[in-house]
Amino acid sequence: MKKTKVLYWVFTGLISALMLSSSVPSVLRLPQAVDFMTKLGYPGYIVPFLGVAKILGVAAILIPGFPRIKEWAYAGLCIDLVGATYSLIAIGTPVTQWIFMLIWIILLFVSYVYYHKRLAAIKKGN
Repeated sequence: MKKTKVLYWVFTGLISALMLSSSVPSVLRLPQAVDFMTKLGYPGYIVPFLGVAKILGVAAILIPGFPRIKEWAYAGLCIDLVGATYSLIAIGTPVTQWIFMLIWIILLFVSYVYYHKRLAAIKKGN
């Protein structure tokens, strides 16, 4: 149980930090964030909405309890990451500039897997 708990918090902490660091410029509507999204073909008004949604998703996976909300949060963060990767590919961004997104997606996936391993261990009483 201890190994599972440690790995869960390592991967969840990493993905949370990455998602929060990408959400702050969006919430603040920094010109770089708005320019990036408009380059992808999205309207500027969506930027703060996505930033707030990421912050809420991170809060949901960090706060203990609420398993159904956590499932939705993981799903939303996954949709955000996969959608961002797809958008980069769709506009012809070179592989060297979007491949790092796979690291984020893998971190989220591993956090999700260890979340469920941790839940299973808790249910067993370990």
